[in-house]
Amino acid sequence: MRFESVLAGINGFGRFQKMILVISFIGRLSIPCHFMLNNFIADVPPHRCDFSSLDDGDVFRNLSMEEKLVVSIPVQEDGTPSSCRMFAEPQYHLLLNSSNFTEAGTAPCQTGWVYDNATFRSTVTSQWDLVCERRGKNKASATIFFIGATMGAITFGSLSDRFGRRSMILVSYVSAMLFGFASALSTSYVMFVVLRFFTGFCVTGVLVIAGALTVEWVDVEHRKLVGVIDSLAWAFGSALFAGVAYLVTDWRWLTVSVTSPLILVIIMWRWLPESARWLIANGKHEQAHMYLKKCAKMNQAENFIDAIKTETLSAIVVTEKRDRVYSLLDLIRTPKMRKLALCTGLLWACLSTTYFAISFHITGFWLDIYFTQFAYSLIEIPGKISLYFLLDKIGRRSTVVGAQLMVAICLGINILLPKDLSLIITVIAVIGKGFSAAGMAAIVLYTSELYPTVVRQIGMGCNSCIGQISTAVAPFVLLLDEVWTDLPQVVLCCMTVLGAIVTRTLPETSNKCMPETIDDIEQ
Repeated sequence: MRFESVLAGINGFGRFQKMILVISFIGRLSIPCHFMLNNFIADVPPHRCDFSSLDDGDVFRNLSMEEKLVVSIPVQEDGTPSSCRMFAEPQYHLLLNSSNFTEAGTAPCQTGWVYDNATFRSTVTSQWDLVCERRGKNKASATIFFIGATMGAITFGSLSDRFGRRSMILVSYVSAMLFGFASALSTSYVMFVVLRFFTGFCVTGVLVIAGALTVEWVDVEHRKLVGVIDSLAWAFGSALFAGVAYLVTDWRWLTVSVTSPLILVIIMWRWLPESARWLIANGKHEQAHMYLKKCAKMNQAENFIDAIKTETLSAIVVTEKRDRVYSLLDLIRTPKMRKLALCTGLLWACLSTTYFAISFHITGFWLDIYFTQFAYSLIEIPGKISLYFLLDKIGRRSTVVGAQLMVAICLGINILLPKDLSLIITVIAVIGKGFSAAGMAAIVLYTSELYPTVVRQIGMGCNSCIGQISTAVAPFVLLLDEVWTDLPQVVLCCMTVLGAIVTRTLPETSNKCMPETIDDIEQ
């Protein structure tokens, strides 16, 4: 007997599975808030040099604020005051002559910066002056978070295989909550990025373990539905985050606000079951039988489980036991597996970089930062719901290719459009975000069906790791605008086209049996 047969007998998508799905959904709502948190707490508000050091006498003190700006801050080519330079001495002649000689007598800000607090009362940018020559530190804080997320995905995936899903997801919940609250109390930039690293490390465990626990309790027929619902948690969480960020404009309190929901999930954890599949695989048949009985009772299928004995469960272990232990080397040992690992890894890198770079770029549009975040989140919902129909109708491969090409088209249009058409640019950017989100959601199912059963967990783990590393690179792609304003979009456009080309080299998996062994791939 296979475990899928046991699930089918006790209703593989009954009230018990829906309870797990609801708890998992609520727990995942706060995760995108942490991933997108840097967009708000590290936002760069309008700023200028603090020119109080130029106060050299009554003449300067008697000037109005507008006049002080004229004699203290040079004007850039676009006519706006410089954010990073000031005059070495007050240029009083500029009050009489509108010509502004910005090249002579200017210097970097001497005594810090003055920030516009109209949008945010406080950010880490203004807290530790992460502007101008320190701008890289601002982007680095997001990258450090994603490096932590990369390591967390690998670590918690391994630990949950060793110690179980239920116990390790509690560790992830509690540690993410503690590090999240601690990061809000940071007293220095170094302390902040270290705590954000560990926050990323821990919250990723929620994503990895919750997804596995849900899928392992659901029958084959409903796995696609569960995958779509799980992906919608990200969209709803991101949309709610826009409202929370609008109401809470201090970076410390905003960090506390997005971390607080984990308290509710910790309370709800008591109703989460352990994975019966994991218990059986590790020889804990009595505990597995206990959870299966709970499932059958809630799903009103007790008659079936009464006929299933502990000895029957132990037979499942023999049936599913692998002939040997597989490792990372098995992904590159044979030619077609090597090609599969290379192509899917490159595909995940392209999709992850594009999706998160678009997600992080929420300023400079017709909408303000809050509405852009909300629109970016809202557009994911129809995109991901459409996958439920497209994945079978036109196939996995065509869905992923189409999504990437549409993202490339949207990016290309925005590169060519005049910058004064801000409304049109915003609409196209939001549509592109929707296609990017659909591609990200589809690739998870597609790659899991491409890998053979014997190395599926290993292959998905490697792809997830590559995706997290690519996400860490995304903030630095946006820094390319210093070379050319449209360069980040050109790079992302090229990556999506490359991803579509790579996808075309992969086989279609819709309505086909999944491979079980490496020989199935090679033959």
